[in-house]
Amino acid sequence: MAPSRLTNASPEETLVAYYRLLRTHGLNDAHSGNVSLSDGARIWITPTGACADLLEPEDILSFALAENPPPGASLDAPLHHGVYRRNPEARAVFHAHGVYALALSLVVPRIRPLDFEGAYYFGEVPILDVPYADYVRLAPGRVAETLRDHPLCLVRGHGLYAWGRTPDQAYKWLSSFESSARLVALARLLGSTPGEEAS
Repeated sequence: MAPSRLTNASPEETLVAYYRLLRTHGLNDAHSGNVSLSDGARIWITPTGACADLLEPEDILSFALAENPPPGASLDAPLHHGVYRRNPEARAVFHAHGVYALALSLVVPRIRPLDFEGAYYFGEVPILDVPYADYVRLAPGRVAETLRDHPLCLVRGHGLYAWGRTPDQAYKWLSSFESSARLVALARLLGSTPGEEAS
């Protein structure tokens, strides 16, 4: 289902559509990333181990904002929960593994997009260092706190998190930033890297 046809779709149908778009456009592999929606009182989220090619609306889990995520929810459910609790404007939280953004996170301390749109939308994009062994314990609080002041952030070596006032906005941030990251990577390859990282 295309986003333009989601006006009357259920939260479950909307999540499946956007999760598949992330997969279709190379922002996730078959089983990576996760997506959620909230209406301010309730959260809908993809299950752990979800396959974008096979996910169906009935697979989506739901829980009240005042509750803890249920068993079977994405490993990142506490992170999504934290974003919604800290940012009442958030209505969607998407996590993706864009290859260019992920690669840059391994070699630069922060990213400043070089293209007009990226600079306009994002400015400097923070990259968080979260030890892999402590990811489940530390990432929810660190990412949620960072997303209070930024539309998106990277966790080094793990991926990109974005929030939006609508699911389309969260999807736009992920797509636009991956394009900006691709341009930064190409500029590095060509030997031109103005403004990509702070001194």
